[in-house]
Amino acid sequence: MQQPYTIRGDLFGGITAAVVALPLGLAFGVASGLGAAAGVYGAIILGFFASLLGGTKTQISGPTGPMTVVMASAVVALEGDPALIAAVVLLSGVFQIAFSLARIGKYVRYIPYPVISGFMSGIGVIIILLQLNPFLGQSADADTVHILQTLPQTLQNAHLDAAALGLATLAIMFFTPAKVAKLLPTPLIALLVLTPLSAGLNLDIETIGTIPTGLPEFVMPALSFEVYKTVLTLAVTLALLGSIDTLLTSLVADSMTATKHHPDRELFGQGVGNALCSFVGAIPGAGATMRTVINIKSGGTTKRSGMLHALTLLLIVLFFAPLASQIPMAVLAGILIKVGLDILDYKFLKVFNTAPRNDLLVMLSVFFVTVFIDLITAVGLGIVLASLLIVYRITKETKITTANTDNGDHPHINDPNTHIVTIDGAFFFGSSTAFEREIHSILDTKTVIIDCLKVPFIDITAIFTLQELLEHLQNRGIETVLLVTPAHRQKLRNLKPRGIFHDIRMEDSIQKACT
Repeated sequence: MQQPYTIRGDLFGGITAAVVALPLGLAFGVASGLGAAAGVYGAIILGFFASLLGGTKTQISGPTGPMTVVMASAVVALEGDPALIAAVVLLSGVFQIAFSLARIGKYVRYIPYPVISGFMSGIGVIIILLQLNPFLGQSADADTVHILQTLPQTLQNAHLDAAALGLATLAIMFFTPAKVAKLLPTPLIALLVLTPLSAGLNLDIETIGTIPTGLPEFVMPALSFEVYKTVLTLAVTLALLGSIDTLLTSLVADSMTATKHHPDRELFGQGVGNALCSFVGAIPGAGATMRTVINIKSGGTTKRSGMLHALTLLLIVLFFAPLASQIPMAVLAGILIKVGLDILDYKFLKVFNTAPRNDLLVMLSVFFVTVFIDLITAVGLGIVLASLLIVYRITKETKITTANTDNGDHPHINDPNTHIVTIDGAFFFGSSTAFEREIHSILDTKTVIIDCLKVPFIDITAIFTLQELLEHLQNRGIETVLLVTPAHRQKLRNLKPRGIFHDIRMEDSIQKACT
């Protein structure tokens, strides 16, 4: 159910998302090779303009893991040249704007639910796994496989003070009374209570640490002919990656808020935001699932929450960096672990044992690839696998039968030299092979009636197969009649250049074919 709008909800949502986005921006900036400030200002600029111009009311945008990985590759490939790196970021934004103008965003809506489910649950597990080390007072690790492999050692070396703060954070998140949580979101309660407690007790634990202050320097993008292919390749990769990541997060936001986003408008906002990031040396980003979920859970309902998130980050960087630097990483880890648990797709998990096997296969494939490989590969695999399974299902449901009229199989004809081949279902590349097999099994007859009246659609593969088989039948001297609907007849007659479909006899009923 959609949350009612409140100014307080947008304020709390934006502030809470900003507090969580701050360490992520710092970390992604460092991981990209451009420095912590590049990550923070990427979150500020993209976060503001994507919310202002985008098409998802509650989405929080900023640097993300997959985008950071590509940016790190760009920094290495372009030898750290600021102008060339800025050109990559600028072009990635321009490409996203082009995607929006071409109206390709709507096609993400056709991603099957098992793909979305696997993606959501995979993201939830990734969030939890990535926070285990900070939760236990250990150094952060970005490799989920390595985290699991070293988990026993991590548990042995756990920092008790950090773990206690993490557990206290989870206790606040889970057990704060609903009436209190409506007044003040639980993540903020945890930060406001445990940060001064940690500082007052002088606990020896890791905090956010030094935050860059001041405004960023202007960078002019430039493109060199010697590396233009590299720049274009990296820019297209960022644009595609960011678009898919963003629109999947938009679907998550839709699911949580019972709203509908505008995909092309969202891509436009993302494109403008990423393009502007290039002029200050910031890293590009996308719709961030965990930050979006935090915003929604904390009460955010409109675009103002995303803009407030960006403005809060800017204020922190300019004025409150010393205070925010004292936030314990274990507290943030506890907040994010709760977010990871919340984002798991419990709707699908409830029907896990009774879900269709094909859907279950898709969901689990996307889930495991998301957790152990990467998000975009997971989504691509899920779409391909779901498409193949749908093709298989449609092919199995398409029935191609042959009636021997001499045996009384058909009431309208009593001719031992006439066979009727009936196609009941989709006539496309998946079923064309079975049709070809049926035709080759009746080449000893004199007349063949091909009944396509129950065919909802014909694709080009089936048309070419039908064309070749009709020519083969005619070459053998077999009379052929094609039963098709008026719409299919028009489609076949309009094929250029003129061919066998202009000469073949076509009827729209079996009675006419028999006269």
